[in-house]
Amino acid sequence: MPVYNLNTSISYLKGVGPSRADLLKSELGIRTFNDLINFFPNRYIDRTQFFKINQLQQNSSEIQIVGKITNIKTVQQKKGSRLVATFKDETGSIELVWFRGAKWIKDALKINTPYVIFGKTNYFNGLFSMPHPEMELLADYKKNLRTAMQPIYPSTEKLTNKGITNRIVSKMIQNLFEEINGEFKETLSKSIIEDLNLISKTAAILNIHFPQNQELLTKAQHRLKFEELFYIQLQLIRKKLVRKSKIKGFNFENVGDYFNNFYKNNLPFDLTNAQKNVLKEIRKDIGSNAQMNRLLQGDVGSGKTIVALLTMLIALDNGFQASLMAPTEILATQHYNSIVELLNGLNVTVKLLTGSVKTKERKIIHEQLESGELNILIGTHALIEDKVKFKNLGIAIIDEQHRFGVAQRSKMWSKNELPPHILVMTATPIPRTLAMSVYGDLDISVIDELPPGRKEVKTAHRYDANRLSVFKFLKEEIAKGRQVYVVYPLINESEAMDYKDLMDGYESISREFPLPNYQISIVHGKMKPADKEYEMQRFIKGETQIMVATTVIEVGVNIPNASVMVIESAERFGLSQLHQLRGRVGRGAEQSYCILMTSFKLSADAKVRLNTMVETSDGFKIAEVDLKLRGPGNLMGTQQSGVLNLKIADIVKDAHLLKIARSVAIDVLTKDPVLNNPENRFIRLAYQEISRNSTIWSNIS
Repeated sequence: MPVYNLNTSISYLKGVGPSRADLLKSELGIRTFNDLINFFPNRYIDRTQFFKINQLQQNSSEIQIVGKITNIKTVQQKKGSRLVATFKDETGSIELVWFRGAKWIKDALKINTPYVIFGKTNYFNGLFSMPHPEMELLADYKKNLRTAMQPIYPSTEKLTNKGITNRIVSKMIQNLFEEINGEFKETLSKSIIEDLNLISKTAAILNIHFPQNQELLTKAQHRLKFEELFYIQLQLIRKKLVRKSKIKGFNFENVGDYFNNFYKNNLPFDLTNAQKNVLKEIRKDIGSNAQMNRLLQGDVGSGKTIVALLTMLIALDNGFQASLMAPTEILATQHYNSIVELLNGLNVTVKLLTGSVKTKERKIIHEQLESGELNILIGTHALIEDKVKFKNLGIAIIDEQHRFGVAQRSKMWSKNELPPHILVMTATPIPRTLAMSVYGDLDISVIDELPPGRKEVKTAHRYDANRLSVFKFLKEEIAKGRQVYVVYPLINESEAMDYKDLMDGYESISREFPLPNYQISIVHGKMKPADKEYEMQRFIKGETQIMVATTVIEVGVNIPNASVMVIESAERFGLSQLHQLRGRVGRGAEQSYCILMTSFKLSADAKVRLNTMVETSDGFKIAEVDLKLRGPGNLMGTQQSGVLNLKIADIVKDAHLLKIARSVAIDVLTKDPVLNNPENRFIRLAYQEISRNSTIWSNIS
């Protein structure tokens, strides 16, 4: 008899076979016994109660009946046919209906043999029916590993069409338990289990798939959620400790002329206390012989660029080069212009490298980089092309990092023999729970105060019916010499519609704000870069009073004179986008405004988003609401969502458990950094197994 372990391919499990194995792999990512064991139900149904047919109500609930099939017929329809069986108990009859898989179902059904059926009922023309019921012979039902709480597993249309029903999945898991005798290796230490009053791994796995009662199900969920979060934290914290002890970084001992001259002569305003604290944290990192890997969070306009520039100047003082990488050409150009302006009069060479830089200029940049003549290079992902070689890159700064994939970021490492210090910046505040999970291996700094003189942007929600009063308000602001943004959503699937919305909006604004009294710029994704730049420059110079645009202006446009942001169809934007757009105004000393325009028809989520925007300008509060509404995968964007591909835990709902898991992981690693103590043997073995099978934790967060 073969011996199976949890790494055995799922195709060897009784009841699976090659074709089902392929489907499980492609649809659910289940390849091994271990994957199937960790494929958890997403809900449970109480299967203790049986109904008689004459007790059925017209409310389409999920019910369970014992009875026999007395008749089967095939009924022709406009498209194809459906299979209908008459199902009776001693009190009446009901129709069972199948619209798919009729042939093999018909062959499998047994007439006049007791079945247990389960499903949702429909009521039509005085008759109850049950489409695609789950069915089991009563004799099998009595034999099976049974539970009062029936697990319901996630599924897909393709699996259902191919006959892999919930009952079949449950049966596969039962077969698996039998193959491995229902015993699972413990993965936590005895002290953790006792301190946190957790049930054993075997009891948890048994009760998550076949709960004996609600209390045991709750204990199983608690144990498995803790374990999942604990191992994520263990990986992240261990990575951080290893990096700090093993990965050497350049030691920036000197703070010299570059830094001091800038600080004395060019700094445009006094640093806030938050900026000073962050600089202290950075200086401690870059002067410690270990490689810095720090995340700098700060709301739009909080002064992250100044902190980044001061850090780059310390690199220059120590004989190194610096780079700043941004996700879009607009943002890279913005950084370049503001840094060149800030460094005016200082002997620092700064260049911009983006996709639209001409070959001739590119060649000069490459040569100056390799000779060391070029001090600071700013650009888009053009910076990580293999051709771009630095003489000695000391610090790489990455802005709005959630827009870069892990692989792109790690390429910055390969630019030197020793990895450069890494400073990752984001104006998208990251909730604490998410920061602990996704960025748990980074040190985190926060700039949580705005520079003095900045006024909070006043935000209002207005319906389309109020448009005339909004236009009147815009005219009053323009009369004061201010400028206005009007932004339309851009949603890729419906570019034609977006373009139409934008052009319709542009026309109605042109009618309301006619030439020669008003000048209007328009910017959208279909324009050539040169035309876009021309329109942007007209607005920047104040030649136009209104900028009608799609979300290309979401990041990196800094026009202090623009004091009103009108967001059209605001219900179509996510919270973080609304917050980013609002951050484009309020950059000067004048009072600024953000007006959210919507139709009357709003979903519950849209109402929460709009109310949140009106009530608060605190980026962290907004991010917490966003996380609750959208979940972690969506919040991070597709590149990051894999990092939190959680099987059972939910970092929003289980935030308290995440904190416990993190503190337990820190405690374990503080006492036993390499997990060599006998009492941590199970943790070490489980950690090695997870590390072998997990490729998501790359060198940089």
